Amino acid sequence: MPVLGPRVVGEAERTARVLGGLATHGRPVERSVALKQATAVAGELVAALAALGPAVVGEDVPAESISQAFFRVREVELSDQQAALHGALVIHRGLADLCEAPLSGADLAVEVAGMRQAVLDLTGAVPGAEPDGPPSPTAVPVPVPEVEASLEQVWSARWLIGHQVHVLFNICAAVAVADAARCLRSGEVEPALERLADATVYVRGFPAAMTHASTIPADHYLAGIRPTMAPPSVEVPLSGRQHRGYKLFRAAMNDLLAVVPDSYEQLESRSSELAEARGALLEADIVDGERHVTLAYSMVRLRRSIAQKPEGPDNAVAELRLMRHRRAARYAALIRFGDHYVADAVAALRHA
Repeated sequence: MPVLGPRVVGEAERTARVLGGLATHGRPVERSVALKQATAVAGELVAALAALGPAVVGEDVPAESISQAFFRVREVELSDQQAALHGALVIHRGLADLCEAPLSGADLAVEVAGMRQAVLDLTGAVPGAEPDGPPSPTAVPVPVPEVEASLEQVWSARWLIGHQVHVLFNICAAVAVADAARCLRSGEVEPALERLADATVYVRGFPAAMTHASTIPADHYLAGIRPTMAPPSVEVPLSGRQHRGYKLFRAAMNDLLAVVPDSYEQLESRSSELAEARGALLEADIVDGERHVTLAYSMVRLRRSIAQKPEGPDNAVAELRLMRHRRAARYAALIRFGDHYVADAVAALRHA
């Protein structure tokens, strides 16, 4: 549990309360005011953490992949204070962009829920009572940029900001799943249930963060962003396989299922709470795969993936569908409403 001092904990708890009460489905003006307020409060948390020590300069840390260099992400061992500070910076930038990003209320709700959970996990703050109503729009002043960026600059920045939020959620989810698996190995079911619930919050936020990054015109993505993610702009095409945070999450999920490999019915007979908690996490993981398919279609239609192997399916959407089907087939017996049609089809193809 991080120990960061009363000022940081106080600001973290305030940030969590504001995020928990954010008007994600309010009218446009109400939603905009709430997001600006949340951005300002998150900025106070950043300031409190920065007072304990300056942030690590990411550009001074060597990138482990072309993907890290492109998305301006670095993954190194950090102290509790540094991890909390960099996580808060990602959240602050994400909220600032969400003030204008045309994200749906449903996606905004789960992305903000992921941010709130990250604030709690990274600072060790304890969630308090939710606010009775929306925060006052004049409680904290919001700085106005001196120079207004062009829409094209905003869109390009949003592509990076949304992906950075996604990376934060990946890493936090990996830690939560690993914690749950460790607790289950030790027979500590109650803390395992709590960490499975935390992990589910993050995984539900995965597709929302990706959609946030993609709230830009498809034409701008195809003409201005996609070419910079493939040769000759970079040495090798960018791919999700290069994201170390996502690899850590997938490894943690594999470990969890090694600890509790039982079918849904078997696990439910021993612990209905554990069966439901594991099921909620796996369902969220399947939906993340499904949302990735539809998101890719909205951005590239039937074009091939820039990182696709020559022997792969005909386009990016087909490849992502295969990934979804494999995941659904693996989880079919582990969740209450498994996709047994796909599981049977995948099993038949393997035997053939």
